[in-house]
Amino acid sequence: MPEVLIIEDDIPFCQLLERFLQRHGFTVTTAYSAKEATDKLNKTSFSLIITDLKLPDLSGIVLLENIKKMHPTVPVVLMTVHAEVNSAVTAMKKGAFDYIAKPFTPEEMLLVIGSALDSHQSSGSFRGGVEVGIHGISEASKQLQEYVQLVAPTNLSVLISGESGTGKEVIARQIHQQSKRAAAIFAAVDCGAIPKELATSEFFGHTKGSFTGATEAKAGHFEAANTGTLFLDEIGNLSYENQIQLLRVLQERKIKRLGSTREIRVDVRIIAATNEDLQKLVSQGKFREDLYHRLNEFSIEMPSLRDRADDLPLFYHHFLEKANRQLQRRVQGFSPEVEKAFKKYGWPGNLRELQNIIKRAVLLTRGARIEKEVLPTPLVSDTVWDENKTDTVFSKVEYEKEHILRVLQHTNFNKTEAAKLLKITRKTLYNKISQYNMDV
Repeated sequence: MPEVLIIEDDIPFCQLLERFLQRHGFTVTTAYSAKEATDKLNKTSFSLIITDLKLPDLSGIVLLENIKKMHPTVPVVLMTVHAEVNSAVTAMKKGAFDYIAKPFTPEEMLLVIGSALDSHQSSGSFRGGVEVGIHGISEASKQLQEYVQLVAPTNLSVLISGESGTGKEVIARQIHQQSKRAAAIFAAVDCGAIPKELATSEFFGHTKGSFTGATEAKAGHFEAANTGTLFLDEIGNLSYENQIQLLRVLQERKIKRLGSTREIRVDVRIIAATNEDLQKLVSQGKFREDLYHRLNEFSIEMPSLRDRADDLPLFYHHFLEKANRQLQRRVQGFSPEVEKAFKKYGWPGNLRELQNIIKRAVLLTRGARIEKEVLPTPLVSDTVWDENKTDTVFSKVEYEKEHILRVLQHTNFNKTEAAKLLKITRKTLYNKISQYNMDV
C-alpha cells in the first residue's frame, strides 16, 4: 500500500486531502510545517511526498532540495496557486516530479499521484509507468522479441534506444527475466533524476560520516544489483565525471564506497537506455566514446507506436483492463469513433501516452464504453495525424514539433493546459520547446 506524506500548513485542507487519499487506499501521514516533515522523513520512508510550495517556516524550494538529498528517488509533487507557476517550474528543474495548481479536482490529483507513483524507482515496479506484459503481432514487435531472445542468455551489455514512452524498461526487464540472472535482482536507476553531486554515492555507496548527512553506511546501486542486472535509464544525462567513474567500474568490475579505500568486486550486467542520439553526443564531446562502446555491445532500437499499428488494439485493450483494476471501474470497451481516433492519431508519446489517455478516459467515463467526448481535444481534432495525407511527409521530430505547436495554439499558448493535453509534465514541455527552438 503506497505511503504518502502530505506537507501543508492549511490544516483543514490538509485533513480533507488526507481523508480523500485514505478512501482511495493510500496510507497517509501529514505534516503542517517543514520541520515536522523533516522529522518524519528522518524516521520513515515514503512512496510519495506532496508538499505545498509555500510553508510558514521554510521555502518549498529549499525543502525540496533537502528532501532530494535525503531521499533522491522519491517523487515529490508540489501544490501551488496559479501565481506560483514560475516557481514551480524552477522547482521541477531541481527535481520535483510535477506540480498541481490549486484549486484542483480530486480526479486531477489522482492522475498526478498515479503518474508519480509509476515513476518511483523500485526493483519491483515500473518507474516509467509503461507496463506491457503482452507481445505485439506487428513485424516490428516480432523482430524486437527475436532480439530479446537472442541477447538475453548472454552477458553482453545492451543499449536500448528509442523515443520516450516506447517501453524501454519493459524490454530491459524481459532481457533480465530470460537471462541466467533472472533469480537475482533487477535494479532500475533513472540517471536523469540523480543530482550530479549525489551520483557517486548513489552508484557506489558511502561510508558513515563520508559527507554531511551520511549518518550511516549505505550500499550503492552496483552493490545492490550484484549478480543481477543494473538498468541505467537516460544514460545520456550522466555528467562527464560520472561517465568516467562508470567506465572504470565496467573495465575493472570493482567499486569503492565514497569515503572508503576498500575495493568491492561486483558482477553486474548493464542494460542502458536513452531517447537521445548518443553517437551525436559523442561527436559533440558530451559523451565518452569509450563508454559508448562499452555499453553498446548489443543495440536494440525500440519501435515507436506509429511503427506498430497492428499492435494498437492489443495495447489499448490491455491498458483498459489495467485502468479498470487500478480505478475499480468496469468500462467494457471503446466506441467506434474512439477506435477510429486512435488509428488516426500519431502517438508522439507512444505507449506511455496511450496508457495515460486511457486511464484518464476510464476515470471520466460513466457508461459502459469510452466515448470520444472524454478524450483530449488534440486526439479527436481534425488536424491530428492522418496517414492518408500525401502532400506532407512528417519525420518523427517534425511531427512531434508540429503536434506540440498545434496543442499550444489550441490552448492559446497556455503551457499548463498544453502539458495536460499532451499528457507530459510541464518540465518535459519546456524542454521540448527549448529543444525545437519554438518561439512561444
